[in-house]
Amino acid sequence: MNLSATLILAFGMSMDAFAASVGKGATLHKPAMREALRTGLIFGVIEAITPLIGWGLGLLASQYIMRWDHWVAFVLLAFLGGRMVLAGWKAQPAQTTIVGKHSLGVLVATAIATSLDALAIGVGLAMLQVNIVHTALLIGLATLLMSTIGMLLGRFVGPCLGNKAEIIGGFILIGIGCNILYSHIGEAMLANLIG
Repeated sequence: MNLSATLILAFGMSMDAFAASVGKGATLHKPAMREALRTGLIFGVIEAITPLIGWGLGLLASQYIMRWDHWVAFVLLAFLGGRMVLAGWKAQPAQTTIVGKHSLGVLVATAIATSLDALAIGVGLAMLQVNIVHTALLIGLATLLMSTIGMLLGRFVGPCLGNKAEIIGGFILIGIGCNILYSHIGEAMLANLIG
């Protein structure tokens, strides 16, 4: 893979994290640049690690991993998104607490859920002759950049939406999970029709 193909792959892999970080940024009260960078760093590091794990596992047992990764991503994102939707629905305008940052656990869980497609890409890259460290670093850097930008965009979206920001952010996560599940099931159905 040449550099331009690797960059396209890297930014393509960062789109789920970007959408999730916009939702996360919208639920915070004016997230600072520091919080945006913290989120970007967490998402970027995890997004860089997962293709390495996938690459290693791809050398061992690619069929088993690719069979279940989309279900794990869907369940994690649906759970996190559902939690956000319920919290947003229960919140009363007068009782809304101002949150300045998300907990590390919530960010890590969201980052893992949105990076499981990178794990599958890592499995696929194990079949090709690529520099996996170089590719994983580019994916991580692209995700860091896009997640940071997403958090900052969420800063402007959040005040316009008020309490609905958390509900919309939750639906974004659920939508990402459904999209991951739909794309994998669609590919499997197409492979069955062809094969």
